[in-house]
Amino acid sequence: MHSSPELLLEARGIRKSYHKDKIELPILRGIDVGFVTGEMSALVGRSGSGKSTLMHLLATLDQPDSGEVWFDGARIDNQSRARRDHYRNSQIGIIFQFYHLLPELSAIENVLAPAMIRRSVLGYLRDRKSLRLRAEAMLDRVGLLTRSHHQPSEMSGGEMQRVAIARSLMSDPKLLLADEPTGNLDTETGATILSLLRELNREDELTIVMITHDDSIAETADRCYRMCDGLLEDNASDAAKNSRSNSAKLETVAA
Repeated sequence: MHSSPELLLEARGIRKSYHKDKIELPILRGIDVGFVTGEMSALVGRSGSGKSTLMHLLATLDQPDSGEVWFDGARIDNQSRARRDHYRNSQIGIIFQFYHLLPELSAIENVLAPAMIRRSVLGYLRDRKSLRLRAEAMLDRVGLLTRSHHQPSEMSGGEMQRVAIARSLMSDPKLLLADEPTGNLDTETGATILSLLRELNREDELTIVMITHDDSIAETADRCYRMCDGLLEDNASDAAKNSRSNSAKLETVAA
């Protein structure tokens, strides 16, 4: 059984519960959803709806109790930890609401961190010149090349999120998962980050799945799915209709 050719990422029958003492807390109750290659999709829902838990499962940061996760035609949730780590480090980029930058490192060192992790010491030393050039190119892409030697404490929230985006692009991923990417930013800065994500989606054909609680942000995506109490509502928006109104909606978010 294989995924549809146009689906880059797919969740099938995903269920997940957590346990506190002897009490079982169901978080996801059977999620079936697919994300189309080259699209920017949004998962929207209130806090506690299960959207971040689903993102963690899609990123193989956790494993479902039952169900399957497929990426690029192959099932990934049942792979060994080493293979899941490799998938996460080489095929996808992840950005979070709180950036997760290493405070003692400069911007460029934070961007280089995934490459350092992926390679052995000797491998990194061998490739360090080309890797640094790529890190500089990624910082330039997000408009922060001149801030490459600044540490996170010397940056604004928007700058830190742009460094996080540059870091997520370091491995040239097929997929970007963004968990509340504007949730810790003011409205104007958040709109700038959304515009950057849309630019990456359109110009690089990067598939993006964005988690948000904000309807106005979710509606800027090509396709929007709503989560409620661990279930997915069947209200995916029509991509063609949505794409015609994206620019106006981004302006509304920035207003």
